[in-house]
Amino acid sequence: MLIIKNIHTLAGIDESGRTRRQGKDMAETGILYDAYLKIDDGRIAGYGTMDNLVNDEGCEVTDAEGGCVLPAWCDSHTHIVYGGSREGEFVDKINGLSYAEIARRGGGILNSAELLHNMSEDELYRQAMCRVREIAAKGTGCVEIKSGYGLNIDDELKMLRVIRRISETCPLRVVPTFLGAHAVGRGYTKEEYVDEVVCEMIPEVGRERLADFIDVFCDDGFFTPADTVRILEAGEKWGMVPKIHADELAASGGVEAGVRCGALSVDHLESMDDREMAFLNGASTMPTVLPGTSFFLNMPYANARGMIDSGLGVAVASDYNPGSTPSGDMKFAVSLACIKMRLLPVEAINAATVNGAYAMGLSNEYGTIGMGKRANIIITSQIPSINYIPYAYTSPIVKKVLFEGKEWI
Repeated sequence: MLIIKNIHTLAGIDESGRTRRQGKDMAETGILYDAYLKIDDGRIAGYGTMDNLVNDEGCEVTDAEGGCVLPAWCDSHTHIVYGGSREGEFVDKINGLSYAEIARRGGGILNSAELLHNMSEDELYRQAMCRVREIAAKGTGCVEIKSGYGLNIDDELKMLRVIRRISETCPLRVVPTFLGAHAVGRGYTKEEYVDEVVCEMIPEVGRERLADFIDVFCDDGFFTPADTVRILEAGEKWGMVPKIHADELAASGGVEAGVRCGALSVDHLESMDDREMAFLNGASTMPTVLPGTSFFLNMPYANARGMIDSGLGVAVASDYNPGSTPSGDMKFAVSLACIKMRLLPVEAINAATVNGAYAMGLSNEYGTIGMGKRANIIITSQIPSINYIPYAYTSPIVKKVLFEGKEWI
């Protein structure tokens, strides 16, 4: 039994059984002050105020020293398995080229596909694990990782095997997603490539049980809603739950396609209009915003404030990838959600914990402080309140991160 004592603020408490927060409920979270937290066998076994803490003899004790404790970040959208970097395109962006222009010149996703093709599985794993350790140190306890830089069957499988290896060798909860339809692979027409994804890639990924989810980049210049529905339905036959990249570059119809297919989340949404937003009302689909992408690409930010005001829940994720968001710092993503999207600190923290867990199908075990939940938690240094977390947007406030009650890094 581990007891964490002298917690200034224990935040994210929820024993209601809810799996996500929506609308006005996003501005609420359970809080205890001057608190303790008990962890047994990797799970939360009790909590309360310090004046009620008894019988800690024989227990391991950690003193929070007046820091805050909250659920570890649940980052539901990343691409952290990739080879090399793309700082040359960073300079292209500064010189005024758009994301679409860079892609048309053979850069972007195709650039990463070339780098990955020429890299061994061991080197790909080594580079990815550096990023995993980085995000873990910054407080991420659950992470979704996508393929999508292979764009042929052998390299997509290589990526997914690396993701499986990461899951087996690190304490974070890792969720694998097959994103073969990230771009059209070199040498294919779009129609040929969709056939390759549906007829060759998906069955092999399914046979090897390499992915829990299937994703499609449904956007202007990439895959159409019809392509998307076909790919997602093929993945579902192999047990892969739909997710979707939608409305990053244009209002593409991706949100509608995602809802029709029962997608667990629709992600990006920088260009989502009111008509597309209306499809999400009453749906089980979680809109997921990626403010780091807008920051890095100087794009408009998704209308997360409007989504919450309309009664929807919102998740916040990092989109960690080499081209449009080379950062997995979820604290910074939460800060951007407040500063640029006008979310309240509690709303942004809920978006990055309980709603992020929902967007990975993990909210029964992660994303909140509750009896029996997995003890993936952040212990901060002394800070005045949880509002300070997004306010001090570059200050390092993470003192310790526990994964099922244990330190890793």
